[in-house]
Amino acid sequence: MTGMTAEVTDPARERLRRWRLVLGGDAADGTGCELSGRDAAMDGALTALYGKGEKPQGGRDRSAGLGASAPSVARWLGDIRTYFPSSVVQVMQRDAIDRLGLATLLLEPEMLEAVEADVHLVGTLLSLNKAMPETTKETARAVVRKVVEDLEKRLATRTRATLTGALDRSARISRPRHHDIDWNRTIAANLKHYLPEYRTIVPERLIGYGRASQSTKKEVILCIDQSGSMAASVVYASVFGAVLASMRTISTRLVVFDTAVVDLTDQLDDPVDVLFGTQLGGGTDINRALAYCQSQITRPAETVVVLISDLYEGGIRDEMLKRVAAMKASGVQFVTLLALSDEGAPAYDREHAAALAALGAPAFACTPDLFPEVMAAAIEKRPLPIPDAA
Repeated sequence: MTGMTAEVTDPARERLRRWRLVLGGDAADGTGCELSGRDAAMDGALTALYGKGEKPQGGRDRSAGLGASAPSVARWLGDIRTYFPSSVVQVMQRDAIDRLGLATLLLEPEMLEAVEADVHLVGTLLSLNKAMPETTKETARAVVRKVVEDLEKRLATRTRATLTGALDRSARISRPRHHDIDWNRTIAANLKHYLPEYRTIVPERLIGYGRASQSTKKEVILCIDQSGSMAASVVYASVFGAVLASMRTISTRLVVFDTAVVDLTDQLDDPVDVLFGTQLGGGTDINRALAYCQSQITRPAETVVVLISDLYEGGIRDEMLKRVAAMKASGVQFVTLLALSDEGAPAYDREHAAALAALGAPAFACTPDLFPEVMAAAIEKRPLPIPDAA
């Protein structure tokens, strides 16, 4: 690189600049690129978070660090929001929580006001809920409410539209009004009445969409594992629970569990209350949770049970599987989600997942955007759209 600086083109300078930011400026980085101004500030923010660790071979140790100082963390949080886009800020915040113990500082209101709110931050706040001083809880609830409201705006409309269509289709009628005719099924049912000379079908039997009545009202039970690894799933499931509860044609029950079982159905009108009613962490007793859900089922053929868990069972495994088999045999649609998040499947118990799949309840991770389609398929008793079956 020596002697090359004067001849470097603008694209080449940009590549060197990016490599310098990635490599961190150690003696062996090989770029020979000096940073100044905004780039130097960006490099400082990166170094504070990622500079700690083993000393690079042949180089110096980058270790500015954030320490345990609230003022320095507040400045760092402000810096990364200035220099990086929101998606990168959220990743850096999560890394800071994991690498530098930032979680303890989130107990201070001024820290919460500085962070970029997202689903993962909500999970962290919920895990700290019991340790939070009263002065922080109001700020924490405001942060959680902002994330929840953003998620509702993103997810509610499509969820209601998708499930309304599924509910209407699940209540088909044979003498529909014109605008209620399901033309695809009507044509398929009347192909034998095709008239070649007129190149048309004369339908003798019309199939139409009905309107779901109280007698066909679907019941949905969301059964959510509260273990720490399921934090994002708890957040999304609480939002979806509130959306489902707002639909007149669905009766929604929300159950959370660790080694105990808590029914939060009466709080579904406010998902923030639901979230602060959870207790992330602890053991897992899926069998006990399913026993409670089973006791709440009054119309099996109209019920969908959604178990959201990584399946690390601390209870009685054989009893758990017997309950799932009994529910399915009675007509319940049973869905097992290893995660309801954007991150894909977490670590999970593969033996239990395989056992559930053998019962006809395959376990898979589901993104929030796919969840309405999964629920629609369950309501209509169609095969589930499984992106990543266990």
